[in-house]
Amino acid sequence: MKKLLLVLFVASVLFVLSVASSANVFNLGQGLTNLETVTVGDPGNQGELSGISAGGYGPDRICGAVDYIYNIGKYEVTAGQYCDFLNHVAASDAYGLYNASMWSDYGGCKIQRSGSPGSYTYSVASDRANRPVNYVSFWDSCRFANWLHNGQPAGPQNASTTEDGVYLINGYSNIVGWWIERKAHWMWAVTREDEWYKAAYYKGGMSNAYWDYPTQSNTVPGRDLADASGNNANYYTSGHLIGSPYYRTEVGEFHNSYSYYGTFDQAGNIAEWNESIVHQEYNCDYRGLRGGSYGTYSIELCADCRYHYSWPSTEERYSGFRVVQAVPEPSSLMILVGGIGMILGIRRRNG
Repeated sequence: MKKLLLVLFVASVLFVLSVASSANVFNLGQGLTNLETVTVGDPGNQGELSGISAGGYGPDRICGAVDYIYNIGKYEVTAGQYCDFLNHVAASDAYGLYNASMWSDYGGCKIQRSGSPGSYTYSVASDRANRPVNYVSFWDSCRFANWLHNGQPAGPQNASTTEDGVYLINGYSNIVGWWIERKAHWMWAVTREDEWYKAAYYKGGMSNAYWDYPTQSNTVPGRDLADASGNNANYYTSGHLIGSPYYRTEVGEFHNSYSYYGTFDQAGNIAEWNESIVHQEYNCDYRGLRGGSYGTYSIELCADCRYHYSWPSTEERYSGFRVVQAVPEPSSLMILVGGIGMILGIRRRNG
């Protein structure tokens, strides 16, 4: 019993340290199925106006205020990571996590499905594995977050894998869905707009000030793949930065162009879903997409642009996502460690 309690105590301490620091979810090398995060601190910061009244586009909203510490994906979710997800839960693929355009489209992420229903398997082309996944809907990204929240289990798409966890989806994949929200006690999730915005544009500390672009700059990024200036991104001008068949750079390609907190590619490459319902009409909910893509102009990279939104069921070549991870409150962590330590002390005194 003492040995078991000691193991629990050590495990809890390691859990605390791992969650409080940058996480490596898949415990593999950079890229492929690795999923690294960086910590966004400075809780309690003020937000700023984004939208048409701020000189940009889209509905006005105060964005970026977050009153808690959280971890966010250092990179966009890649084709390699999503392929690993599919191989865990999509042998039958009851809710369409796979889109055939991932393989067939000229701009697809080159995930290929083989086999027949009930025994599907998935593979990704090696030259696409470290590029962001595309042809994913907002619901696909929620199911990926549920899977992470549930501990990356293997099995059919049900409440223990993809249909419950941080979001109660329960088979839903349509164009409304305002009732599907992040639960209070979440561990992984699709980014909220405020979480995404703060990680991208905030200057840090309690400055309550923001950059215009996610590269720590108020100047429109360039498109230099060598990234000597440290203010570059993959977006469209008179043509694509890189053409067929890739279009999307590998995540972190612009190695000097990172946000204050250390995220990459929040400017361009792929537009990233967030939880915000930006617009509602005709019995449709339009979920937000932030940061622009390889196929949009520089205006969508800017902090004041809230123009890009779409039905949550939409799957297209320009859309992907990024995830966030909860960081437990310090008091909760200390209660956990202290409680196990107390049990150990009692057991020790009682022999």
